[in-house]
Amino acid sequence: MKLCSLIVALVLSASFSQAIDLAGMQMMALNNREVIQQYMTILEQSEKEIVRAKSGYYPAVDISYTTTSLDDDSLFETKANSVALGKISWNLFAGFRDKYGLQSAQMLQEVEQYKLQGIRQDIQLSVALAYLAVFERRANRTVAESALQTLEKIYKDGESRFQVGLIGKNELLKFRVDYDNTDIAFKAADAGLKKSVIDLARQVGSEINLADVDFADFDNLPPLVDRASYLEKMLAERSEIKALEAAIAATSAQAEAGRGGFYPRVDAAGSYRRYDEGFVTGSGSIDDEEFRATLVMSMNLFQGNATEATVARNLLQVRAQKYELQELKHSLVNDLDNIFIDLQVSLDNVLVARRSIEQAEENLRITQLKYDEGLQRESDLLDAITSLSRSQYNYVAVMRAVFTNHFRLRRMIGGF
Repeated sequence: MKLCSLIVALVLSASFSQAIDLAGMQMMALNNREVIQQYMTILEQSEKEIVRAKSGYYPAVDISYTTTSLDDDSLFETKANSVALGKISWNLFAGFRDKYGLQSAQMLQEVEQYKLQGIRQDIQLSVALAYLAVFERRANRTVAESALQTLEKIYKDGESRFQVGLIGKNELLKFRVDYDNTDIAFKAADAGLKKSVIDLARQVGSEINLADVDFADFDNLPPLVDRASYLEKMLAERSEIKALEAAIAATSAQAEAGRGGFYPRVDAAGSYRRYDEGFVTGSGSIDDEEFRATLVMSMNLFQGNATEATVARNLLQVRAQKYELQELKHSLVNDLDNIFIDLQVSLDNVLVARRSIEQAEENLRITQLKYDEGLQRESDLLDAITSLSRSQYNYVAVMRAVFTNHFRLRRMIGGF
C-alpha cells in the first residue's frame, strides 16, 4: 500500500508540470481526503466485528491457579492449599444465534462498504462541481475583461471626441460610468475566480493553481443519455440503496439471532483440576488430580419478556427500514427525472445562447459603425456592449447548467 501511494504521488506530482484534468483531480481527492480514511477505518472496525462474531464457533480455553490460606485445617481443606485448573468449553447449540450473529456482522460490513462507495462518489461529485465553478468563474472573468477593454477603448475615443467638441461632457460621463461599473465587475469576477480555485484545492486536498487546471473536459457537450437505462442502473447499483438493503438483511439476521433465546442451549466442557497441600503445586505431601467431562443442557423459561421484546423490536426496525428504502427509491427517481428535464432544457439553451452571442456581436459591429459616422447615440453603443456581455454571461450560465446536470446524472448511477 505504501509503495502504491508513493507511485500515485510521484505520478500526480509529475503531472503537475502539465495541466491536470477532472479524473486526475478526483484521484488526488480520493488519496488525500481524510474523510475517506475515516470511512475506511470504520470499514476495518466492521471486519473486526466479523472476527468477534465468529468466536462463537470456537472453544473457550481457561486456566486458573488459586492459593488459599486458612487459620486452621478444615474437613476438606488443609490450612495452606492450591488448586490449578485448566478448562476447555464449547457451545454446541444456542438456537442458531452464532449463525445469524455472523450473518448480521457480514451484512453490516457490506453496509460500510457501500457507505464508503457513496462517500467516494460524493467526493468526486464535489470535485467535479468545484472544477466546474472554476471554469465558470474563469469564463465570467474573460467576459468582464473583454467588456472592460472595449469600454476602455471607447472611453479613450470619447475623450478625444470631447476635446474636439464632437460630444458633450454628459455623454463622456456616460462612458465613464459604464467603464467604472465594468471595472468593478471585472475585479469582482477576478476575486471570484481566485476563491473558486481555493475551493477546488480544498476539495482535492492539495494545493492547486489555475495554471495547473486543464479545462478540456468542457470542450464537447455531453450527450443526452437514455433515461430508462439510467433508471434501471440507478435502482440496481446505487450505493445508498444497496447499503439500506444490506442493513435490512442485517437487522433480519439480528431478529433471528434473538430467537435463539427460545431454544435450549447445549455446552460441552472438559477440565483438569489439581489440588495440592501447599501454596505451590507439587510442594505438599497431599495432592489430588481430577479429570472431568461435562455436557450441560440449559433453557431459559422466563426472562421478563426480554427475548420477545428484542425480537419484536428488530422486526419493527426491519419494517421501518423497508419504508425508508421505498422513500429513498421514490426520491432518487424524482431527482433523476428532474435532472433529465434540466439537462435537456440546458442543452437546448446552448444553441440559443450561441445564436444570441452571434446576434449581439453583429449588433455591436453595426452600432459601432453607425456611431463612428455620427448616426447612433452614445447610449445605443453602450446598450450594444451591455447586450453582448449579457449574451456571453448567459452562455456561461447555460454551460454551467449543462455540466452541473451531467455530473449529477453520473452521480445518480455511481458513474464516477
